[in-house]
Amino acid sequence: MKRARRHRAGNSASLRRQRGAMAITMTFALLAALAAGGFAVDLGHIYLVRTELQTAADASALAGAASLLPGGSTPNWSFAETAAASAVSLNASDGVPLTNAAVQGGYWNLSGSSTNIEAKNIAPGVYDAPAVQVTVTRAAGLNGGPIGFWFARLLGVDSGSASATAVAVVAAPGFVGSGGLFPMAIGECIYSQYWDAQSGTPAIDPSTGKPFTIQIGNGATYGGCEAGQWTSFQTNNNDVPTVRGLINGGNPNGLSIGDAIWIEPGVKTSIYSYVPSNVDVLVPVVAQATTSSQPIVAFAAFHIDNAEGGNGKYIQGHFVAGYKITTTVGQVGPYYGAYVPPRLTH
Repeated sequence: MKRARRHRAGNSASLRRQRGAMAITMTFALLAALAAGGFAVDLGHIYLVRTELQTAADASALAGAASLLPGGSTPNWSFAETAAASAVSLNASDGVPLTNAAVQGGYWNLSGSSTNIEAKNIAPGVYDAPAVQVTVTRAAGLNGGPIGFWFARLLGVDSGSASATAVAVVAAPGFVGSGGLFPMAIGECIYSQYWDAQSGTPAIDPSTGKPFTIQIGNGATYGGCEAGQWTSFQTNNNDVPTVRGLINGGNPNGLSIGDAIWIEPGVKTSIYSYVPSNVDVLVPVVAQATTSSQPIVAFAAFHIDNAEGGNGKYIQGHFVAGYKITTTVGQVGPYYGAYVPPRLTH
């Protein structure tokens, strides 16, 4: 009997020890679960802040790039950088307006040969596009300070920094989608005479104080270079109905630099009555506007002043700058007054 009582007492003590051990285990498990949940909350907060910073960087870089070329000048770096810095304040992080950003203008190589923005003073290559890079950071003394943690403080980590970087470019088109081109090809040599490549603007006629006026379609030459002729793009048709349809509808298919198009001199007099006046158009540029088929070397903005049929048979106009078009950048082309909307690259 005594032995049975001792056995029961031993079992009771063992159960009490097990219950105590289980309570300790449950306590640690609960603390671990709370810690895991707490860290998940902190990680979610970090992700949200980084998303806010990336949104701010993207928007600011686009605002800066949009200010690089309009007006037809060479990249206006200071104006673009100021626009990018100002756009940062339109965004917030953790409900606090952002006020600081590292902004840098330069060139970005769209071929992927470099992952860093290049200096403003380089001689840009074909694939180097004017760009603005923006980095927005949350850290001590910047944009409300570092990100505050909640549960990570249990481990002595009160806060952490975060940043986001974006690069936006603006470039001349290397591809134009269907419907984007007027069916008149201009000789590249004309641009060496009447386009200021350094300033990115039309050359000015000193006698008028305005861009030089040229005539296209009547075989007029300037400095030994024929100005331009009609093109039927990628079909070899030299008739009024075809060209009239192209005036109204543009190129049937998208065209890139390097694609060959047909040069069609001698289109009949009646076609000129269908040409719009006082409008800006986008035209292909070819090496020579005198042979049957020529590769496109660029796309240019041209203002049509008027068209003359009868004995004249020409389109009269001048080059313009800062002409924004909507297209896809397949590659970067020489800047002859036309550019595509800014886009993010990084």
